[in-house]
Amino acid sequence: MSQKNSDGNRSARERLQQQREREKAREKQRRVLIVSAAVVGVLGLAAVVGVIAANTGDKDGGSDKAGPVVTPSGATTDDKPAIPTGKTDAPSTLAIWEDFRCPACASFENAFRDTIHELEAAGAIKAEYHLATLIDRNMGGSGSLRAANAAACAQDAGKFTAYHDVLYINQPQETDDAFGQNSKLIELAAKVPGLDTPAFRSCVEDGTHDSWVGKSNEAFVKGDFRGTPSVLLNGESIFPTKGNEQISPENLKKWVAEANKGKKPGTASPAAAPAAG
Repeated sequence: MSQKNSDGNRSARERLQQQREREKAREKQRRVLIVSAAVVGVLGLAAVVGVIAANTGDKDGGSDKAGPVVTPSGATTDDKPAIPTGKTDAPSTLAIWEDFRCPACASFENAFRDTIHELEAAGAIKAEYHLATLIDRNMGGSGSLRAANAAACAQDAGKFTAYHDVLYINQPQETDDAFGQNSKLIELAAKVPGLDTPAFRSCVEDGTHDSWVGKSNEAFVKGDFRGTPSVLLNGESIFPTKGNEQISPENLKKWVAEANKGKKPGTASPAAAPAAG
């Protein structure tokens, strides 16, 4: 091969490499912009929801359904009822107060879901999900309560995380109380393998955990949170900011790493839920 041809081939390879690098840079920038837009959306929506919460005159909270409190399998029923996920001995705890009808909660989950799952899998954090019914109280309807009860039913089947994610991915418009229909919640359960069972359907239709959800919402009201979502790392609020830093997937990882410095990751998995019938 002549020197001229060799130089030409090398030049072509260099141009191809440069083109690939430019494409990688554009793709990276695109991902950053997508995540940034999601975070900005979360912050704006959270402010709106916070105003709604601050202006709510009703301080009763909770479910209107009276009855015994039936705690979901593996959940807590103390003064701050919650559904735990992740390694039980993880060194840090991420407390998340959410409402399944809340659009800011969906924005938060869609932006941070993969990061939270990653940190849980690594044993860096365990999460505690506190379910609120703020939107029902402020806008009418029952979708917040019905979806929270259904999520608690999924916890009984050992499938809370998957169903929780499905609900937020398929969240209707805030003014559309689609989650108030048990049939819709059962329809979405089909997206989680093995969840749509007679036991799950009965739990959803009977409102088995309604009173437990009511206790969780009472804790939300008494906690004087600005709105949903409210996110705390080891008791310190990190949403929308921690100190002077705005929350982002990268900052969440950094804050957890700082909190866990010198500590061993968790390895203990929660006790398995009984098989659903």
